[in-house]
This record gives sequence, C-alpha cells and structure tokens, in this order.
Amino acid sequence: MTTRTSQCTYIPELGCNVLFNHSKRARRLSITVKPDASVRVTIPRAASRKAAEQFLASKQHWIRKHLQRITQRPRTAPPRPMHPIDRIRAGRILAGRLNELARRHQFTYNRLTIRRQRTRWGSCSDKNNISLNARLINLPPELIDYVLLHELLHTRIKNHGPQFWAEMHRLLPDTPTLRRQLKKHRCTD
Repeated sequence: MTTRTSQCTYIPELGCNVLFNHSKRARRLSITVKPDASVRVTIPRAASRKAAEQFLASKQHWIRKHLQRITQRPRTAPPRPMHPIDRIRAGRILAGRLNELARRHQFTYNRLTIRRQRTRWGSCSDKNNISLNARLINLPPELIDYVLLHELLHTRIKNHGPQFWAEMHRLLPDTPTLRRQLKKHRCTD
C-alpha cells in the first residue's frame, strides 16, 4: 500500500513553489494563497496529481492577483500573542454570548471549546460541538454575532448549501455584508 504525501514543486509560470498536499478529508481541489506568499493545492483522494496541475494552471490569474496583493500589503509588526488571562476572559464573554444567542433562537449544542486557531473563526462538528477562536473577542460585536450564529446554525444544517444561507439571511438580514467584512480580518496573531 502506498501512502500519499505532500510534494513541493517550483512553478516557473508563477515564480514560486507550490505545495501539492493530498488529503483524505478534502472533497474537491482547492488552492490556498497564504499570507507568507506560499501556495498550496489540496488534492482530494479521488483526484490525480495531473488534475491538480491542470486546476492550478486554470487558476494562475487568480493566484497571481492574490500573490500581488500580499506583496503590496504594508508590513506591520505582528500583534502580541494572546495572554492566558485574555483567553480566559474571551472564553467567558464568547460563551455567554453564544448561550444568549442559542437561547434566543432555540439552538442547542453539545460542547463549547475556545482556543487559538490559525485558519478558522469557528467550527461545528457532526456531534454539535462548537469550537471558537479566542481571537473573535477582538472583532466588532456584529461580526462576533455573525460567527456565533453561523456555527449555531450548523447544529441544524451541516453544509453551506442554499438552505443554510437562506436561514442565515433570515437570522441576520445583513449576512452578505457581514461575511465580506469578516474576510477582511485575519484570525491569526
């Protein structure tokens, strides 16, 4: 049995290395341009490396645009890491607000975990366990509520299909604007 691994390849057309990462969990081919200007292609089990390379070639314009944005972004000093006491305070505030929204909109969830996450503001497992990024506390209140309601809604609707977004819009009519605003914020230090 062969194991699938990650491979880093220099792509001359992009002028950078691209990490091709095979994933058992991925459902579709995806490309990520990270803040450090690295590029990753995630390959699901059913797709081949050749399909991933073709996908990458078809998205070169998009990748270049995002790489250019990153290189033009002004360099700022990284924010200080979150102090443990700040994390505890964030946990209390976020848990209280999550419970308030769950009660108001009649959602139930199993367990809440609050930790520092690098790539997500929140997630909801199949068992209705909600995980929140402690850094949510640094966002404006309307964006915090957007993320909390988004995760609570996943206790009922497990995907991001049309039904999910229609219900999200019913709960928060300003969902499209809030979603765009949230994308402007980074969830890492």
